[in-house]
Amino acid sequence: MNSTPNPKGEVASLRILLVDDHAIVREGLKRMLSATAPQWTMDEASDGHEALARLQQQRYDVAILDISMPGMSGLDLLRRARADHPSLRVLMLSMHTEELYAMRAFKAGANGYVTKDSSTRQLVEAISKVIAGGTYVSPCLAERMVLALNGASGGPRHAQLSDREFDVLRRLAGGSRPSEIGAALHISTKTVSTHKSRIMERLLLPNTAALIRYALEQGLVQRQEKA
Repeated sequence: MNSTPNPKGEVASLRILLVDDHAIVREGLKRMLSATAPQWTMDEASDGHEALARLQQQRYDVAILDISMPGMSGLDLLRRARADHPSLRVLMLSMHTEELYAMRAFKAGANGYVTKDSSTRQLVEAISKVIAGGTYVSPCLAERMVLALNGASGGPRHAQLSDREFDVLRRLAGGSRPSEIGAALHISTKTVSTHKSRIMERLLLPNTAALIRYALEQGLVQRQEKA
């Protein structure tokens, strides 16, 4: 497979896996990329389990993973894909511009982080950069990440949560019941409740209503989101 950049700076031939639980998002990505790089081949997966199955069946150069999906989260999928396919380049796709999402993604092994409001040019640039062995993040987000790492921004309280606690927080705030979260994450309802208690303790929140309000105010979840 030829992955040499052409005169326009684009990679001549790639096979890309698009993973998002919304068909309209996958279709939009395909249209965006096909219009600019028709030589790229794109396959789709609607969830983490389908994505892992495709990765076993076919070699991909780049995977573009939604960070927020029902069932297996994008971060969990990233870790499993990275463990089984170390040469795969991975771009995380997110509606969140908050630097903590990006830092969690890079810590889990992502090669790049793009938001869903990115332009076609930015997305193609991100793909080309990671396939060349680099790392991609927008300049604006990169600056906020540096400030957060240096402690200049103070950082929100949820920065101290583990990835699993962060996932449980988002699912609870999105309206999922503990039993649903347990089934999605393959843990017991009791374990979910333990995570919830630790989350509320670390965030200094008195009840579930306060937890939901905190998540909404911090932009961690949308009102209609449900895991």
